[in-house]
Amino acid sequence: MDKESKQTLSEELKNKNSSYTDEQEEGFTKKREKVKDVTDEEIERASKLITKEEIEAEKKNVDGKKETLIPLEDYIKCAVHLGTKVITPNMRKFVYKRRADGLAVINTALIDERLREAISFVNNYEVKNIYLVCKREAGWQAAKKFEEITSIRTFTKKYPPGITTNLKLTDFFEAELTIICDPWLDKNALHDSAKLKKPVLSLCDTNNYTNDITKIIPCNNKSKKSIGCILFILAREYCKHKKIKFNAVLTDFTGELEALQ
Repeated sequence: MDKESKQTLSEELKNKNSSYTDEQEEGFTKKREKVKDVTDEEIERASKLITKEEIEAEKKNVDGKKETLIPLEDYIKCAVHLGTKVITPNMRKFVYKRRADGLAVINTALIDERLREAISFVNNYEVKNIYLVCKREAGWQAAKKFEEITSIRTFTKKYPPGITTNLKLTDFFEAELTIICDPWLDKNALHDSAKLKKPVLSLCDTNNYTNDITKIIPCNNKSKKSIGCILFILAREYCKHKKIKFNAVLTDFTGELEALQ
């Protein structure tokens, strides 16, 4: 990038940044801090206790004539439909009931529908213009597999704030689409993308706020299996569209799935 291009980009960033105020960021943070819920560990345990009866109950909520991206049983085995005890106003429309233990249940048909929309959206971007962020440890295996197969740049553990907005950083890069696995944990990447007015695709659980998110995939974004399932489908469909070799299976992303009780 030559000096003149850098100066132009710097001015563009400055103008875009000015539209996203500190007051807005503080307001979003306060909203998220009010959300107190079950722990990731509790969600993980619940995800391992899916029963045959639960699968049969979920099948009744999905049009049997409509083909899903993966077998409905796999969706349920991966517990993508399990929400948390807290339901934000942003996510209420995706929830259709609560379980006896208080956990919200996300409509599996809507998960599949929103996934299809997300796939069509992501397919518009080239590999070099996308990056994925997953701070939650439960998603690291799937995120790394996603990067390995698609070659899309991926950040686990820590996303360096400003890496897409601060030209002075040695590892600065430009991107057109951000994919995050949780709007709260991955808020640095979300905020950077908002400053640049770039689109964001996010996995969103029932306790998430969706400010500044362009495309939502409603799902359990707390457990290893669920995150793995969603990233498996995104990677498979993206590779299919871009004619990239794809020879992975679901368990490469999710780990072994427990036998049904």
